[in-house]
Amino acid sequence: MEKDCGVWISILSHKLKKRMDARMQSMGITGAQSHILHYILVKSADGPVFQRDVEKAFSLSRSSATGILQLMERGGLILRESVERDARLKSLVPTEKAALLDAQVARSLIETEKKLTSGLSDAQLAFFKETAAQMSLNLDG
Repeated sequence: MEKDCGVWISILSHKLKKRMDARMQSMGITGAQSHILHYILVKSADGPVFQRDVEKAFSLSRSSATGILQLMERGGLILRESVERDARLKSLVPTEKAALLDAQVARSLIETEKKLTSGLSDAQLAFFKETAAQMSLNLDG
């Protein structure tokens, strides 16, 4: 029986999560935390980063983002700081510990992406990204 798209996506997701978790374990973080940490470090250079930014960038529910960010806060990777214009808003500020991990995290993300896309042409990668984006839109509606 031929696997449908949903099964292939599930298989890839599971393998990618397993690989990222294994690579990040020595740093004391999960694969999901590594992506979010790198995002916060990159985006915070341009201005404040908020939980809703993380939710949108990674298509996470509020509760999922809250859980991941709370673990990162407890792990000393981020701080939540009140914003002057609205005390209810908390910006996500990377700590020095996060900054020290960033080079390792970035290297692991790049290496994993290279492994994942090895043997694929630029045209195949572009087509995959277009297709995956359309599939994502299909599921939004």
